Amino acid sequence: MADELYTDGISEITVTGPIVRIDLMSLSATERDARGNPKPVLRQRIIMPVDAFANSVDVMNKALNSLVETGAVRRTNESANAAAASDAPEKQRHSKAAPAKNTSPNFS
Repeated sequence: MADELYTDGISEITVTGPIVRIDLMSLSATERDARGNPKPVLRQRIIMPVDAFANSVDVMNKALNSLVETGAVRRTNESANAAAASDAPEKQRHSKAAPAKNTSPNFS
């Protein structure tokens, strides 16, 4: 059986010439930031050629589209969110924002 690795997301993607480096991160169980949220910690790095990266992005986009179609994931649209905020009553726009949740930075 192949080794498996859990990740909370991708913290960075670096392209150097024909090579792409993808840093996988997990939220720390012990380290916290100033707001009390778990800090992202580098867990592992995937290194691949640019063409393999492009193919991987295509595969992930197909998987994401399938998840959206089935309702498992809901896309957010920044411009739609901005329009909704401009339509909100004046007092709602100036109210204090809720504190950040302890969630993965890769999903909204």
